[in-house]
Amino acid sequence: MEINRLGSEIGAEILGVDVRGIDDDSFDVIYRTWLDCGVIAVRDQTLEIDDFFRYSRRFGRLHEHPSKSTRHPDYPALTVLGVDKFDADGTLNKSIYGRGSENWHTDGAYDEIPFKGTQLYALEIPSQGGDTLFASMYSAYDALPKTVRRHVGTRLGGFTYGGRKKSTALLNPEDRDWKPVMHPIIRTHPETGRKGLYFDPGKIVAVEGLPEDESEALIEELTTYMIQPDGQYRHQWRKGDIVLWDNRCTYHRAAADYPPEEDRIHWRVSIKPV
Repeated sequence: MEINRLGSEIGAEILGVDVRGIDDDSFDVIYRTWLDCGVIAVRDQTLEIDDFFRYSRRFGRLHEHPSKSTRHPDYPALTVLGVDKFDADGTLNKSIYGRGSENWHTDGAYDEIPFKGTQLYALEIPSQGGDTLFASMYSAYDALPKTVRRHVGTRLGGFTYGGRKKSTALLNPEDRDWKPVMHPIIRTHPETGRKGLYFDPGKIVAVEGLPEDESEALIEELTTYMIQPDGQYRHQWRKGDIVLWDNRCTYHRAAADYPPEEDRIHWRVSIKPV
């Protein structure tokens, strides 16, 4: 097994391993690398769905994503990204083509128990573009001025799937009514013990204990600290990549810049703690 750091604060690639047959010692190395780096890319894999599920379950419990329309028809815990981009009249469906590109975010903040990880397996990759960008919550927290840290303190944020803009186009109509769940905005990672800015401008609806205008102002201010120069990694996909990111300490964003007529297809699973 070969492990290479890809960014100074975030990201690593793992070479020379077949995840279908790794022993516990090798998996422990992969898991520790994931905790240390926030994002890992295991290269050159050839998987069936059962292989992907079996490997993913070593990190936690698979959770069905609320976007039912993009679930695999036979495997509801599997989301298939990038298919059916065009409507019946040939119009590009921007919700599918640009999924995950609207803003920097963390997956699952809208759940009482947020997502531990998200894992993608690359089936088809376009000739150009379509990268995924990552950034460290630890770096964002470290960049907060002391005055901002004190102002946030132990305050909770209220999060829903659609956030303040009620962006629920990928949900079925019956699934669009969400009640906010509360999470600490400055959050201590349960395994590493490090503090991070747990924040999602597209999912947060308000900061607890503040008038609406002050809440909005703080949300806008925190957004400016999310992405730090040394805390970023841009993943250029290869077919056969498995990329896993830790939603407890990273943000991500898709780059909706690839040729629409080309395929960019991934299997995706959402992972929660056991």
